[in-house]
Amino acid sequence: MQFSNHRSITRRALLAGAGATVASLAKPARSLASNAPTARVALDRCRTYGPEMLPILSKLFDQLGGVGQVVKGKTVAIKLNLNGGPTSRLGHLPLGVSHWPHPRLICAMMHLFDKAGAHRIRLLESAWATRADPLEEHLLEANWDPRDFLSAARRVEFENTNFTGHGRKYSRFKVPSGGLLFPAYDLNQSYEDCDVFVSIAKLKDHSTTGITLCMKNLFGMTPLTIYGTGAGADEPSRLPSGSRLPILHYGQRQPPKSALPEVDPKSSRDDGYRIPRAIADLVAARPVHLSILDGVHSMAGGQNPGVGIDPVSPGVLLVGTNVISTAAIGMQAMNYDPMADRGQTPFETCDNKLRLAEDLGAGTRDPNKIEVTGPPVREVMFDFKALRIEREARRKARKG
Repeated sequence: MQFSNHRSITRRALLAGAGATVASLAKPARSLASNAPTARVALDRCRTYGPEMLPILSKLFDQLGGVGQVVKGKTVAIKLNLNGGPTSRLGHLPLGVSHWPHPRLICAMMHLFDKAGAHRIRLLESAWATRADPLEEHLLEANWDPRDFLSAARRVEFENTNFTGHGRKYSRFKVPSGGLLFPAYDLNQSYEDCDVFVSIAKLKDHSTTGITLCMKNLFGMTPLTIYGTGAGADEPSRLPSGSRLPILHYGQRQPPKSALPEVDPKSSRDDGYRIPRAIADLVAARPVHLSILDGVHSMAGGQNPGVGIDPVSPGVLLVGTNVISTAAIGMQAMNYDPMADRGQTPFETCDNKLRLAEDLGAGTRDPNKIEVTGPPVREVMFDFKALRIEREARRKARKG
């Protein structure tokens, strides 16, 4: 199996506050946090996905300095956050108002990129299917029409990144400072073959990492052909199958020999230890140039529909050019503390992935160091923390 060795990411990380400088990447991880970059985060109220949304999103981009300076003449890759499968629903709610970013928001973003002069827009997601179906088939199963996205901009492409897809080889993304879980990750070539990388995700909780947001979205870049149950012992499997549980969550086996093994095979096998480190690694290895958090409608209690999950309507949009700083303000908008450590809400059973990514020099999580435009965060805050406390109280009452 051939791999493209990814060398240009550190240079691209300089765009729009996306990452550390080339010089700083050589420093030990512990010394990088104090020099971690920060960038402005823009937020505003947005109650619906109707006509009000496009001008609000456009205004948020303008408050960051204008999206044209980031995307003009560039190939823009957008990592979607289509977790849980296309038929997983919270009651009878459409996926876009529960756990997937809303398709109208995605189209609005694409329209603004196109209007600002983007050369090409690629929609990326590791959509699971034993037939390695195109991403468009995944969207159709969710009752989303791919033609809506094709009409949102002039040059649009789709890529299922759970295998090589339209490419012939994987790209190797090395983690600056050597990595926390793996020293490098082998990903679909589309994550390298782009000038601008965008992450869009819901404002919601997560059962393993406390909160989802635009950072956890990058965990879905890892292809099941390499990091899934059915991955080969020596080479990636031809088709994606199974889940990431044995390799990435619990470390029950290593990826194929074609990929690099873990940094420390004797480290904790607890997924609350491993997954935050994998996310921090991926954020540092594949810097995000623009993050969009969909908090118009969402759900509280987890990342996928299920028992104890509540639909919520925070009515807010957030946009930023540093994924860690954007996540930090997103946490504040959920009434969570981005400075919290393991054992504290919402990181009761996991390490704080924002802190780990900050230690790698990928961004700043301290709200006191982050400029925020728009209304004060407290005015748009939706209390996910209170709902979390209520759920825990109900759980203890049932056990009692």
